[in-house]
Amino acid sequence: MATHASARVESRHAWFSDLAADDRSWIGVIAQDGIRSFLGWLRDPSVDDSHAIDIFANAPRELARRITLEQTLDLLRTVIEVVEEEAPQHARAEERATVREAVLRYAREVAFGAAHVYARAAESRGAWDARLESLVVDAVVRGEPDESLGSRVNALGWAEVRGVTVVVGSSPAGGESSVVDPLRRAARHAGLEVLVSVEGRRMIAIIGPVTDPIEAATTLADHFGPGPVVCGPKVPHLYAAGRSARDAIRGYEAAPAAPQLPRPTRSDDLLAARAVAGDDKARRALASIATGTLDVGSPLGDTARTYLRTGSLEGTARELFVHANTVRYRLGRILDATDLDLTDTHDAFALRLAIMFADLEAGRRAPRPRGDVGL
Repeated sequence: MATHASARVESRHAWFSDLAADDRSWIGVIAQDGIRSFLGWLRDPSVDDSHAIDIFANAPRELARRITLEQTLDLLRTVIEVVEEEAPQHARAEERATVREAVLRYAREVAFGAAHVYARAAESRGAWDARLESLVVDAVVRGEPDESLGSRVNALGWAEVRGVTVVVGSSPAGGESSVVDPLRRAARHAGLEVLVSVEGRRMIAIIGPVTDPIEAATTLADHFGPGPVVCGPKVPHLYAAGRSARDAIRGYEAAPAAPQLPRPTRSDDLLAARAVAGDDKARRALASIATGTLDVGSPLGDTARTYLRTGSLEGTARELFVHANTVRYRLGRILDATDLDLTDTHDAFALRLAIMFADLEAGRRAPRPRGDVGL
């Protein structure tokens, strides 16, 4: 029967001949063990049939990686078909129905055994993938990619993902699996790939491929814990995600200073809070917004400074000796140039800081009077 089963498998399944010789040999061994085990159990029905799983015990673990579950089921179906056809022929006429019933019963146990093997392999692979994810996210956050990062990225299938953002928020209550699995399912449903790491009370998700970071973050925001959710800027690929991660983490740490902002919010919308928290990159970014556009003595610069001081169109118009409509026009120009609206309190505060940092930088660059030399 084992010989006939092997021949039928080879003739019926084209993929079987593409396997390596060792793999084909192991499949033959498993088939022989299965048939031998069945015949032994048939002779002594008092033996528990649940030991059918043992026919897979001697096979190397790598076999479950090279042969899919679907292919394994095809093999089992073919071998069982041969046994069901031939086993009754070796029994007396009055015993053939019993033999057929025994084949079906034993085949059920073998199928459960195969499912057990693949479930165990999936659990092991899932634990390994989770460890890989954690290592990759850690390397991205630290900004210290090592030589192994490339192979890990390839193993996780991220080498070709383009358009990446990093989202940071609090971790929901519960075990890591119950926290991470719902987020992964939501990402798959949205057509996104995600790498997740839970670091204490903080959860970091690397998401791709994305077109609009805030849209991707909104899709997954409900799967973070309470509090702010911050997404970093879009970067071209995973190897550049450190920049997005650093901005997202700094924004998340500074977010309590800007509770009025929506959830999720962009790290760039938290520049003012980040600057107050001591983020030098945010200070430089704010200074660059005001430099040139809002310099002292320029129409827009004088309008911004006066409006911030007076807080009204009319007061600004009086001090600058211009019409109120001129002030409105200049405020519109400032909004176009800086993406900050002076009539909004949050934006006004950010622009006030931007002007201050720009003026400080200009003061540092200004040449000293000759009398100060040597002091």
